[in-house]
Amino acid sequence: MAITLVNPSGLPEIDAYRQVSIATGSKLVFIAGQVSWDVGGVTVGADDLAAQVEQCYLNVATALAEVGASFADVAKLTVYVVDWSPEKMPQLLEGISRAAAKLGSTPVPPATLLGVAALDVPDHLVELEATAVID
Repeated sequence: MAITLVNPSGLPEIDAYRQVSIATGSKLVFIAGQVSWDVGGVTVGADDLAAQVEQCYLNVATALAEVGASFADVAKLTVYVVDWSPEKMPQLLEGISRAAAKLGSTPVPPATLLGVAALDVPDHLVELEATAVID
């Protein structure tokens, strides 16, 4: 495995992600921002942040699998949420938890969450991009 995740002493331990990833692989994989589209381009979970988060994680997993990778190879995630406020955190974590259950693993690489005014189409509430490292 090309990624080692670390929570350094002296920094807070966050359940949803690790503070640092150490990458030792030889190939970088950049996954475009994934929204909550199904394979036919239909939005999954209109007006349901948890459902959209789940679909975004599943879409990233699909993209990773295509190149022989998984969330174990992800060095960094960036999450964009429309009109973010801390009150939305339980929905975000619910979506991650549901995706983790379907994937059989909990994705916890370093992550950055950014609130944005809008995404590509009005129905999309969240977008997830990933950088992975593979051998």
